[in-house]
Order: sequence, then C-alpha cells, then structure tokens
Amino acid sequence: MNQAHKRINQKTVLLSFDIEEFDMTMEYGTNLAFDKQISVSAEGTRIILDILKDHHITTTFFSTVIFASNANNLIHRIRDEGHELASHGYFHSQFENEHLGQSKLELEKISGQPIHGFRMARMMPVENTAIHDAGYIYNSSLNPIYLPGRYNNFFKPRTFFRSDKLIQLPASATPFIRLPLFWLSFHNFPQWLYRSACAQTIRADGYLNIYFHPWEFVDLTGAEFGLPKFISRNTGAQMIDRFHSWIAWMKSKNYTFSTMSEFVRSIK
Repeated sequence: MNQAHKRINQKTVLLSFDIEEFDMTMEYGTNLAFDKQISVSAEGTRIILDILKDHHITTTFFSTVIFASNANNLIHRIRDEGHELASHGYFHSQFENEHLGQSKLELEKISGQPIHGFRMARMMPVENTAIHDAGYIYNSSLNPIYLPGRYNNFFKPRTFFRSDKLIQLPASATPFIRLPLFWLSFHNFPQWLYRSACAQTIRADGYLNIYFHPWEFVDLTGAEFGLPKFISRNTGAQMIDRFHSWIAWMKSKNYTFSTMSEFVRSIK
C-alpha cells in the first residue's frame, strides 16, 4: 500500500482495549494473586462497557484466552453489545508462535465470533508471517514511537500499511515529532494537550488508533499494587470522569467510532 493510499477522507476513531490478566505489577516487584488479577480487569471491563453503552459507541477488545476463559460473561457481553473481539494472545506474560493459532481458536469458541485481529502483549515485536499463517487479517502490535527501554520504532511506518499480506494498524502518534497518544499519555498529559494532539493526528491521517486497559479504570494508588505514580496517576474515578469527558469532546468534533475490522474493510 503506497503513501498516497494512506490518507483517508474520514474522521474515524479506532478505540480499543487490551483485556488481560492484570500482571503489570510484576514489572515493579509486586505479585498479585491470580484471582485478584482477574477481578481487577473484570471490574474495569464492566466499567468500560457501561461507558461505551452510555455513549452508544462500539469498539474492539483484544483479549487473552486466560482472561476470556475466566470472564465468559464479559466476553458474551462484549459480543452481545456489538463490539469486536480480537486476540491479545493466550497468556499476557508468556508467548510462543503456536499461541497465535491457539488463541484465535479458543476465543472463537468462547465468543462464538470470528477473530480477525491480533495485538501482541505489551506491543512487542512478533513475526508477521506467523500472524498471517494463523489466519488473522490485521495486526495492531506496533507503537511507532521512541520510548527508552520499551519502544524503538521511530522510523517505522506511522500510519496503516500492508506487510506480508497483513494490514498493519500502528498505534497513533502525532506527525513529525511522534508524540505518543497511547494510554500513558492520556493519564499524564494535560487534557488540552492530549485533545489537541488527537485533533492534529486526525487532521493529518483521517483516523486515530488508541488503546487502553481495564485496570486503568480501577483505583491503582493503593500500596498493594506498588505501581509508580506515572502509571497510577488519574486511575479509578478520575479516569472514568476523564474518559466520559474525552468521548463527549470527540463526538462534539463529529468524529465517528469504528471497530478495527470495520475500518480494515473500509480501507481494503
């Protein structure tokens, strides 16, 4: 897909959520019990679904098999309320190439829906050929920014492209300086700056691709989580208020919300 085809005449928001066992605390030396990991993510997912229902929008949920198999009722609610389910792998902190096909089959079995998309946990690199061979149509595992210790993708494509028979949907970053627009930015940037960056990116690209997690909608400031301030800032009730306000602002700009699969069909 050449550069001329990358700009589309829409104002589309690809809003997605990575629903998973909440094991991020392990990166900071705190091990939560498995039941607690699931309960935190389940609580956040319920909150997200309520918000989306209030605003009458549909989105894409990338789920691990482990979370889906422990929260069947939420997976069925995602399906029944018109959202798309995609794969976030089998486990959140363990990956082998065979998990690509296994997670697709298991999520289809749990949800009763075809699974078209994949996103690697923590947006880590994964082989495009393996994703395609497992039967996926699109991959959204690239964050095209430079973030020390996490991402070194500044010179990779910033907008959607085709690679190895897959549609690649990188997370959005602003043109030129590539200011990241993912979940951490939402928590730590002033809202006027975040909204300005969203509007700039939509003007340049015609769409916005941003992602969040259910545990962000739960208060993470407690000592039991042991998370640094830049992660726990504006979680829980503050996140819920910010998110409601941000969606209302996006709708006031006449931006439309789309699932990943709907968007891929429109650009193919």
